[in-house]
Amino acid sequence: MLERGFADGRGTRSMRFVEPSSGEILALRPDLTPQVARLVATRLHDEPGPLRLFYEGSVVRMPGARELYQVGAELIDAPQPGGDLEVIMLAESALRAAGVDALKLDLGHAALARAALDDLGLDETREAELHAALQKKDGARVAELAEAAKISPRRRKLVAALPSLYGGPEVIARARALADGKECAHALDELELLVERLGAIGPRERLSIDLGEVRGFHYYTGTRFAAYADGAPGSLFAGGRYDRLVERYGRAARATGFAVDVEAVAALLASRAPARAGGVLVAGEAVLAARLAARFREAPHHARAVLDLDETTESDATLRERAARAGLTRVVIVTAAKLRWFDVDDGGRGSLAGAALKRLQQDPSAPLDALLPPR
Repeated sequence: MLERGFADGRGTRSMRFVEPSSGEILALRPDLTPQVARLVATRLHDEPGPLRLFYEGSVVRMPGARELYQVGAELIDAPQPGGDLEVIMLAESALRAAGVDALKLDLGHAALARAALDDLGLDETREAELHAALQKKDGARVAELAEAAKISPRRRKLVAALPSLYGGPEVIARARALADGKECAHALDELELLVERLGAIGPRERLSIDLGEVRGFHYYTGTRFAAYADGAPGSLFAGGRYDRLVERYGRAARATGFAVDVEAVAALLASRAPARAGGVLVAGEAVLAARLAARFREAPHHARAVLDLDETTESDATLRERAARAGLTRVVIVTAAKLRWFDVDDGGRGSLAGAALKRLQQDPSAPLDALLPPR
């Protein structure tokens, strides 16, 4: 049942393990969309569309058996051209809400890739080499392998041009000159309209066309898209139209959706986060130090405070080293008779005693500004 979602045998495959004694099979899912498709075709078979569904969970991808955590949404029974526009806008909004802006959106269409690459007459090895060359955008190798294909000269030109069909909206016009047939013309019309609408809704500069992206072209049936951002090594979300997937489980339905790579988004946000400004290592008598650390955290500045948990008497050098390892910039040592502080870089020091210390210890509203490290 899991494999039915990839019935063409060329898409993402599940990883399976066989338990030797019982023969039971454990399958690790490579994608969550087929499970949504099965739900729609069975439990939601008679529900009128459009259906808007979302999911979250982990998947395992080859090579390397990488586990990814995804959050995604699927739009079922949505007419075109509005369906693709809605899911792309939702995906962009989701990333903006998470704090990622300045996205770059790559758009393509699976129909053109199918028109170019189906039934080339190549043996399995050469076909695999062609797909690898296309993924690397190795134009010379693609042209060389296209020459070996048993196809018409016009189609050979289309295959050879795939690595170069990348850029702005003008790519669509170039593709029209290379491709023929009603299916390709309809696909390019559909893509052109989507680009026009997305460009009217948001910055047109964020949009690019990649008609040479061929991964998953047997799975997707129409528009496909992926979003990138500076500082992220791969796509943050990806998706597209898969009109034939749900029917494999017993219900014909047009469908489109996307999945967000949660870990990739989290890594990007972490890399963009400003460096935390110092902080304070609080040492000394246990109860007094704990109270002072709590006050640092509750102060208007919400200072980062780390309580030194070693209650033995430590030298200043040891405390300075401990604070530096934690990325802290100041050490504060408090006892009943005296409070003193010094900076990790020897840039400043000070102390409080007598009435000033008593006020600090007894008045919860007493300002701590003098004790905070410079920001």
